[in-house]
Amino acid sequence: MITELLQRVQNASISLAAVDNKTINKALLAVAQATLDNADMILEANAADLAKMDPASPLYDRLKLTKARLEGIAGDMRAVASLECPVGRQIDSRVRPNGMTIRRVRVPFGVIGIIYEARPNVSFDVFSLCLKTHNACVLKGGSDAFTTNRAVVDMIRRVLEECGIDKDAVELLPAGHDAAEELMHAVGYVDLLIPRGSSRLIKAVRENSMIPVIETGAGVCHTYFDTYADLKKGSDIIFNAKTRRVSVCNAMDSLVIEKSRLKDIAALCSKLAEKNVVIEADAESYAALDGNYPAALLEHATENSFGHEYLDYRMSIKTVDSFEQALQHIRRYTSKHSECIVTEDAQRAQIFQQTVDAACVYHNVSTAFTDGAQFGLGAEIGISTQKMHARGPMALEEITTYKWLISGEGQTRPA
Repeated sequence: MITELLQRVQNASISLAAVDNKTINKALLAVAQATLDNADMILEANAADLAKMDPASPLYDRLKLTKARLEGIAGDMRAVASLECPVGRQIDSRVRPNGMTIRRVRVPFGVIGIIYEARPNVSFDVFSLCLKTHNACVLKGGSDAFTTNRAVVDMIRRVLEECGIDKDAVELLPAGHDAAEELMHAVGYVDLLIPRGSSRLIKAVRENSMIPVIETGAGVCHTYFDTYADLKKGSDIIFNAKTRRVSVCNAMDSLVIEKSRLKDIAALCSKLAEKNVVIEADAESYAALDGNYPAALLEHATENSFGHEYLDYRMSIKTVDSFEQALQHIRRYTSKHSECIVTEDAQRAQIFQQTVDAACVYHNVSTAFTDGAQFGLGAEIGISTQKMHARGPMALEEITTYKWLISGEGQTRPA
């Protein structure tokens, strides 16, 4: 059954290549409007999934949809519709001495597969970016969100059909590991596979897939509060990066603070107590916070406190003696996702941004901005922590490849 489904998606990818951009944009806007028109239906399906999950689970917030979130999703789709399609764009061209003209142009991958966990917003993002770039997509969401994803994909397919586009340009695989296994081995049907979720999921896809994979790694994000940092900026950045939405990969997991600024740590962390953030503090920061932060929310750090993606109202604090030691600590524990320095020293900021090995490196800005929409990309299909052609938020350009077009007047190559 899945092979037949993948064959239909592949056929749709061929027909999609011939669809004009005006029709594509019309369909994206129609799906955006249908999302709002069908909000009650989508939220009802989402409620059924939420009822099966423990509200204390870090995945609960990722799974949850609201009318406000659906409005944001619709806005992202409209933004994608307004962007220029990279397909067909000439990257470069040259004329060889024999008069042969060579051009390199952007083209779709064809069929893109996504394996992801309890995040139904991914269904919308992947669909919109793939459709805009004339790619068909195969979605393999987690069983936790299957009811929501089914409702969303069925709605999208109805709208595509109304717009004269092959509805098989988007398809949802059944829940369960068997479907994921088949997708990972779908050589000849799927051109690119992108896993989104826990480090465990990403590792499994990387090790088992026979399809080329772009990894979207876990986000272990640090904020380094330098000796030359502004206290107000630091307090605001740390509070936002940690508490804006704890279940996302760009949320801060660890505060690195220079020893000379421990006198400010109580003020730096005071707002975190408003959100009941549990702090796992090393010995020096614990001593500075003891009596200045709620005792019920203050714990001693262990080695497992560092290099850990919490996805919860928890974080760690590491005290360092110097700028160089901060760089060494981040280098050891980074997941190469998003890292930040808070400092008023321009030279330190420059060195930090040049030497820290991460997809996104911030200076005096919250790591919460690692997001395709926030980068002006419309949406994102994932945040790559690899160093291949795509790194950081991946949007339209990153899900295209290119081909060479060669033209001439009968040139032949000498023996």
